[in-house]
Amino acid sequence: MAIVQGIREKVHLPIYDSLSVEPGKQLREAESSSVLKFFVDVQKKTKLETNLQSASLLPHYNTFEARAMRVVISDLPPEFPEEKDSEPKSKGEASEEFEVFGPSTPPGGDPVVVAGFTATIELGIKRLMELLEEARENDGETEISTDDDGVVLDPEPTTATPAPLDSTVTLTVADLEALIDSLDRAAPPREQIRPNNGAGTIIGKLVYNTVTTLYVGEKIMIQMPTWFFPAGAGPYSEKSGITTHGEPSPTATFRFAEPIFIDKQQNFRVEIEVPDTDTLKEIQKIYGPLNLWVVLDGYMTRDVQ
Repeated sequence: MAIVQGIREKVHLPIYDSLSVEPGKQLREAESSSVLKFFVDVQKKTKLETNLQSASLLPHYNTFEARAMRVVISDLPPEFPEEKDSEPKSKGEASEEFEVFGPSTPPGGDPVVVAGFTATIELGIKRLMELLEEARENDGETEISTDDDGVVLDPEPTTATPAPLDSTVTLTVADLEALIDSLDRAAPPREQIRPNNGAGTIIGKLVYNTVTTLYVGEKIMIQMPTWFFPAGAGPYSEKSGITTHGEPSPTATFRFAEPIFIDKQQNFRVEIEVPDTDTLKEIQKIYGPLNLWVVLDGYMTRDVQ
């Protein structure tokens, strides 16, 4: 469609960009540095992730008046990768020895330890997290059969020393959390191991440990801790299990005292930095799905077509 010469229109058209972490992957796989950059890489992204067409530039010869800036963080349950055939502790698999218990003797009584056998648990992060959830729902303990994949008996059962029938390994919440912690880099952060129970949340982890900066033409226009830019969007509930970064209202976010003007063909970007090295290591452990959006809310001036 032809452009109408000499006439331009001003529309309320926010611009946004995001960082996405796929299910089963960690944040370090999407961004390994201490600085998360927005509006810089917009290629191969969907409309859910960005509405820019060119990196760090407005479309065509448009100009933009930024009136507000917000940071929106998704609050989605994490998904963990399947078990991997790899060395324990290095690539997503934990290993530890436990006692083996036989069936109840007499029937209905407490299980007894099977003499001469120990079991080594070699499980991936997904199975460990499933067992941890089961233990929390079952008075702090869960059982796994010695016949299950990932349970190795020592000594190895033979004809002379057959495996005990119906034997199990009892795992407590503390046992499972220790196994998960032993995964090192593959372990989730504490906020995903103990969600909504005082360990904090992923939203809080990101909001209170990062600094957000808006650059226009390589000039810092504003730089503040990320809690200064509430989302003003997203689900909200009065129940205690829900966490949001601000009331989900467009007015409940940070607004510039004076509009920030982005001229045509002028570079701009937003960076979210994690200044502390130890905190960075923990944040990079976060498992997806995770979406982190930065939105510049304001008015776009463009040609009329």
